[in-house]
Amino acid sequence: MYLIAALGNPGSKYAMTRHNIGFMTADYWLKSLGGADWRDEHKAQTKKFKIEGKEVLLAKTQTYMNLSGESVVALMNFYKIDRANLLVVHDEVDFAFGTIKMQFNRSAGGQNGVKSITQLLGTQEYARLRLGVGRPSHPDFTLADYVLGNFSKEEQPNLDKVLDTASDAIESFILEGINKASTKYNGPVKLEP
Repeated sequence: MYLIAALGNPGSKYAMTRHNIGFMTADYWLKSLGGADWRDEHKAQTKKFKIEGKEVLLAKTQTYMNLSGESVVALMNFYKIDRANLLVVHDEVDFAFGTIKMQFNRSAGGQNGVKSITQLLGTQEYARLRLGVGRPSHPDFTLADYVLGNFSKEEQPNLDKVLDTASDAIESFILEGINKASTKYNGPVKLEP
């Protein structure tokens, strides 16, 4: 079984914020597959399904970002999911909006959800799909306020394209493995000007 763990903050207040691009990707992907009935378990909303015979557990952590590891590790333990089959989907301030990168065994940097997962797993040897949201352009705008803010008017028209590409990258990870997925999808998504 594969665990696709999307990180974000629960509640309508955070629904469309940059920090929740992981949740947005999970919702977009699940909708494209024709389902949306989430189940509550292990501090997450989950949905189980199969893609070409492979079992998938899609999860949106409900612990708030900084405690994401509590949910992810509980799901891995309960379903006996191998670390090689874990993909964590999250926002990444070090990449410009529209850039995606799938990587394995990387440090958390400043991403607190990833820090929590790495701490509770006891290793950083797992795959991540990092979705670029950029950094604030003005020095007086704190990073926390920026990631908890909504996407700009310029970014919003391209959001579906980013979510669609991220969904394809997740499917590629499951069906073809991380090396092929990263070769195919790492880099900037073609955005409308």
